[in-house]
Amino acid sequence: MSKSSAAAALGKLLRAHSDNQTGNIDVAMPCRVLAFDPVTLLAKVQPLVQIGEDAPALLLDVPVTGMRVLIGGVETVLRPVLHVGDTVLIVCCDAEIQNTLSGQVAAPDTARRHSRNDAVIVGLMPCCL
Repeated sequence: MSKSSAAAALGKLLRAHSDNQTGNIDVAMPCRVLAFDPVTLLAKVQPLVQIGEDAPALLLDVPVTGMRVLIGGVETVLRPVLHVGDTVLIVCCDAEIQNTLSGQVAAPDTARRHSRNDAVIVGLMPCCL
């Protein structure tokens, strides 16, 4: 094998690996709410973007963010209200979040990165407002 064909083969292999890695990174996506628990602030959602032939898998127990705001100088906690059929935006965290949900600094139990398993609902999409 010549140096040029070896270099071309290595380049092809590296491109394929890079394409595979970037294809497995989730950042954010719109989802439909299938269920919401207002006590635990957890939702079951269906991603709306389908890439490929199969429908995207459901995401279970996705935390929903709230807000703490000042209204008329009074601190108020705004707890989200989601309805079945709402379209929300989820953000996939950089690393596993399970051990951090208590608000404490913690190491992740896995090496997963940008996974749908570590999604958080950050709000409603404009079509629901």
